[in-house]
Amino acid sequence: MKVSLKSLILSSILGLLLTGLSAQAHTPVVADYDSKPIYADLRDLNALGIEVLAKDDISQVGYAIINPEMEARIQERAHQVGKCGGFEALAPSTGSFLADPIAGLRNLSLRVQKDQMYEMAPLKLASVPKSDVISAAISQLSEANLQASVQWLSSFPNRFNKGTTPNVHVEQMKQKIEQMLLGTNVPYTVSLIDHTSTKQKSIRVRFEGSSKPDEIIVIGAHLDSINQSWFGGGNAPGADDNASGSSNILDAMRVASQNPQPQRSIEFFWYAGEESGLLGSAEIAQSYKKANKNVIAVLQLDMTLFPGSGEMVLGSMTDFTSPWLRDYLKSMNSTYLNVQIVEDKCGYGCSDHASWYRQGYPTLMPFEATMKAMNSKIHTANDVITPQMSFKHSLVFSKIALVFAMDLANSDLKQLY
Repeated sequence: MKVSLKSLILSSILGLLLTGLSAQAHTPVVADYDSKPIYADLRDLNALGIEVLAKDDISQVGYAIINPEMEARIQERAHQVGKCGGFEALAPSTGSFLADPIAGLRNLSLRVQKDQMYEMAPLKLASVPKSDVISAAISQLSEANLQASVQWLSSFPNRFNKGTTPNVHVEQMKQKIEQMLLGTNVPYTVSLIDHTSTKQKSIRVRFEGSSKPDEIIVIGAHLDSINQSWFGGGNAPGADDNASGSSNILDAMRVASQNPQPQRSIEFFWYAGEESGLLGSAEIAQSYKKANKNVIAVLQLDMTLFPGSGEMVLGSMTDFTSPWLRDYLKSMNSTYLNVQIVEDKCGYGCSDHASWYRQGYPTLMPFEATMKAMNSKIHTANDVITPQMSFKHSLVFSKIALVFAMDLANSDLKQLY
């Protein structure tokens, strides 16, 4: 059932009166733009009656210019159809809005067609060999660490990129990372990345590769949270979305730092502003493409804590991800994970991997469940740790990140088309 923006606001006011939560946590956030260009799932735009200015029928992505009320409707629909996110905000180009987006849709279409050709005649990967070193490292990952990190991140009233203090949690996370990396023998840098599209910053940790430093393995998660009411403000603990994925890569980074320097460079990202249109990752991926950086693979972890399809049953998104990396995940599963993987789709812009895919980089997006069985409490004040959450289930995603860091970063595997 559609809910008007007016109804959402009235509901938020009533919720505030009933719960008595702090005024600071529920300060309404005024929209910070009049209109902006986006890419979004074509089916969502059509269903909402939002004018599509350009489209690609192969990728099912449309280009539109939206206002804040339209953004709220897109996010609302995303939940109705069982998915998160739903669009990528585009930086306005000089002159016509349409010039660059049309070329972008054409490139996206060609990319999807190449992946479809690979799937019809797959170049099978050799099985991921079992390594005693990696097995021992996997045993050092910790459910307790995951729970502690998720509890800590979800204790912030919100991590909204448009909030009054959008970087408090970012700066504290950076301090936590720096403390964690003390004593490692792996050459590394920790940096905050400024953005033009949001005041919130992204965090990047780079492990310098020993023999192939220009080849980069990206492991990322978004650090922000959102409450759909009040234009995104309000209490937004975001335990599952996405303290979970942020904590997975934090613990994987910790264990990887205690092992030998990788041959390829590894970059761990905690992105800003995903919930407002993939803001941080879009800028980063675009800058990497402009600099012609050689990104071998991108892993995105977004929501890993709610086993909606059953414990040890993972979703693997097949749209806007790379078939060879999905094959790699299957091979990794046989060697190290022993879980059930169910392929599914989430539509364009459901998480930050879309930013990298659009720039031509190989991507992978494993997920907590199938989209229809995902956590329905996200983007609300109720996205907290509950008995229905499973840190045992979430630990599988830490293992995936660690195998990326210790196997793929020490191999010659790459996309061949």
